[in-house]
Amino acid sequence: MKNAVLFLAIFGFLFLGINSATIAQDDDDSTTEMSMNSDSGDQMAEQASFRQVVKEKFIEGDWKFMSFVLVCLILGLAIAIERIIMLNLATTNTNKLLKKVEGALEEGGVEAAQEVCKSTRGPVASIFTQGLMRISEGIDIVEKSIISYGSVEMGRLEKGLVWISLFISLAPMLGFMGTVIGMIDAFDAIEAAGDISPSLVARGIKVALLTTVAGLIVAIILQLFYNYCVSKVDSIVNQMENASISFVDLLVKHNLEKKTV
Repeated sequence: MKNAVLFLAIFGFLFLGINSATIAQDDDDSTTEMSMNSDSGDQMAEQASFRQVVKEKFIEGDWKFMSFVLVCLILGLAIAIERIIMLNLATTNTNKLLKKVEGALEEGGVEAAQEVCKSTRGPVASIFTQGLMRISEGIDIVEKSIISYGSVEMGRLEKGLVWISLFISLAPMLGFMGTVIGMIDAFDAIEAAGDISPSLVARGIKVALLTTVAGLIVAIILQLFYNYCVSKVDSIVNQMENASISFVDLLVKHNLEKKTV
């Protein structure tokens, strides 16, 4: 998954570089695409128009600041997509797993149950494996082992979320920095001209507003992904806790049955 994040990040940087290099050349071409007559042509023209508007606003917002905001979006999305894939892979049908473990304990004992857990993907199966490895030391040790290893698995689930949170905070800050610098440029233009006119301050104010909007949009997009990841982590952690209780009860039942035989 680290390779997937790296690929997405490199692709995003290449996309940014190609678009930055070809923005000026696409200005004239996109205007001709907007004049198509057929329905399919109109849709293509609308898409070209939207793309052209985005490019124009990117340039007007000063690419030196907008590029940093776009980098935050690319890296944040790359990490978020990687986390979403990993969290979905970590989701386990705990009821089905408990039934398999119970059947393995009855038929083949602890070793068979360990094989079932090792062949199952996800943090719940990993916790079960740790518990089964300590079953000979008593139920109390098993419970402590499950709790300790559960904390480790929870840390793995939350891995990378801090970076998404960083980009959520960083993108608006970069936008606000562009806002401040744009306003400074506007006042510099007024000072140099010795007079106040809309044409003098329009560019600085426009840069200020565009960078702010870009930063806020990036933060909103990443916040949605972040909240989804957090809710997914909470759901998996709840599954781990419920499954751990059922697993300990299962081990207690197995030990009691073993003693009575």
